[in-house]
Amino acid sequence: MFSDEDLQKNRDILQSSYVELEEKILNLRKDKIIETGAAILFQLNKLIEKAEAEQDKIAQKIAAIDRQLAQKHHVSRSIVSNNTDTKTILILAANPKNTSRLRLEEEMREIAEGLQRSNKQDQFKLEIKLAVRQRDFYRAILDTHPQIVHFCGHGEGEDGIVLEDEMGKIVLVQADTLGSLFKLFAKKGVECVVLNACHSEVQAEAISQHINYVIGMNRAIGDKAAIDFAVAFYDALAAGEDVEFAFDLGCSQLIGLKENQTPVLKIKDAN
Repeated sequence: MFSDEDLQKNRDILQSSYVELEEKILNLRKDKIIETGAAILFQLNKLIEKAEAEQDKIAQKIAAIDRQLAQKHHVSRSIVSNNTDTKTILILAANPKNTSRLRLEEEMREIAEGLQRSNKQDQFKLEIKLAVRQRDFYRAILDTHPQIVHFCGHGEGEDGIVLEDEMGKIVLVQADTLGSLFKLFAKKGVECVVLNACHSEVQAEAISQHINYVIGMNRAIGDKAAIDFAVAFYDALAAGEDVEFAFDLGCSQLIGLKENQTPVLKIKDAN
């Protein structure tokens, strides 16, 4: 069993490689802008695809280390607690190829670390699903029985949230589909849904017809703001606060970024 220090060192090395690949991909894309030769453009596309594939593998390894660190600090991912008060948080992440890169690994790591620090950490179980496809969305909920479902990725407003198909290509899941899905899972214990994705308010509105608390974004949200909101939100929940307080705390962390009006909380009509 590796120590925390060894795991963190390996993670730092992987993160450095990830950043280097990010820069390489950016430079290759810049070259594409000024290049006109078909053969060279073809070669550049191949190099970009290869670099993105390497980056995806590194992201998976980083996520695996984060899961090990979470397990070592008693944020259980596999053992179901006998404590009926334990809440499962399911994080569903998607960043398909040909979409802009998001700092999803950082968001997940920060959430896990916040739960680890909490004196109520035994009341939460964290589950993570990466590279989410449309069918993975409902399968993960069936498998984990979460009370909180957190999606981090891209949103395209009326067109839907962005997932992947079996080939890693973009699939848009619209509000009516998500509303229908969560109508079923509301009966299975889902209490709160967080759509930490740009322009996701329309999906949040549809889901809130069935789920007690739903958070969406009414416009584009920056990576830092998305992470800061999520960290504060789960820090508050882990401290025993309710969803409305946690939402307000999350928004308060975005004032300096001038994005505190971006998250919106939808509360199911009690009637």
